Amino acid sequence: MINGKKVIVIMPAYNAAKTLEQTYNEIYKDFVDEVILVDDNSQDETREIAKKLGIKTIVHKENKGYGGNQKSCYKAALKSGADIVVMLHPDYQYTPKLIPAIVSMMAFEEYDAVFASRMLGNSALKGGMPLYKFIANKFLTAFENILTNQKLSEYHTGFRGFTAKVLRDLPLESCDDDFIFDNEIIALLFYNNYNIGEISCPTKYFKEASSINFIRSCKYGLGVLAVSVKYRLAKLGIKSKIFRKDAKKLNLDSDIEYYFK
Repeated sequence: MINGKKVIVIMPAYNAAKTLEQTYNEIYKDFVDEVILVDDNSQDETREIAKKLGIKTIVHKENKGYGGNQKSCYKAALKSGADIVVMLHPDYQYTPKLIPAIVSMMAFEEYDAVFASRMLGNSALKGGMPLYKFIANKFLTAFENILTNQKLSEYHTGFRGFTAKVLRDLPLESCDDDFIFDNEIIALLFYNNYNIGEISCPTKYFKEASSINFIRSCKYGLGVLAVSVKYRLAKLGIKSKIFRKDAKKLNLDSDIEYYFK
């Protein structure tokens, strides 16, 4: 715990067998009360390695997508009594050593959410981010900042922390089940006037680190542009699904079956 807050790290996993143990071993257990992994029907040994490491694990019987995986992660964390939830990808692209810093920014109630940015400090290219992804990241972030009237350095990091209040209050159940979920949650944070903090984070690009292919990257980019436009329209009173009053929050009464504990 930090400042009396229960901290849970969630790991949305898909075919993470080669990097899971290294990622898990670098989590500072003194700052983290619990780790929960959701295996999105991996085709490798992810769940067996998680079992060996003693991680509380949920296994989807069918692939639910990156956003669907996160929904299960957040439900499990809230049902376990989390005050602060940190999402850490188990592909070792982001360093777990920054978890205490991320958590501290929320534990003392300065921020409602904190993102680890690869774009602060010019660490992205140094860590091996492909140039086309770097340029696309910069372009999309600039576009999003213009339409949201914000100044984030990056909207596309997979290393994020949230207070439990945010996860309970936002209509995450109505968000997308694929990669665009990440951008929808940011749009909802800004739309509902929550404060987002950022911290500089080094990154590592290597063969085993997960990455979407070029075609899916293009689809993701178009989705990001669409979310930004929908956010601006919602501020003008033209509200799409996630911005409406009938948008659904996470259903914490639904059952989550653990594969092992």
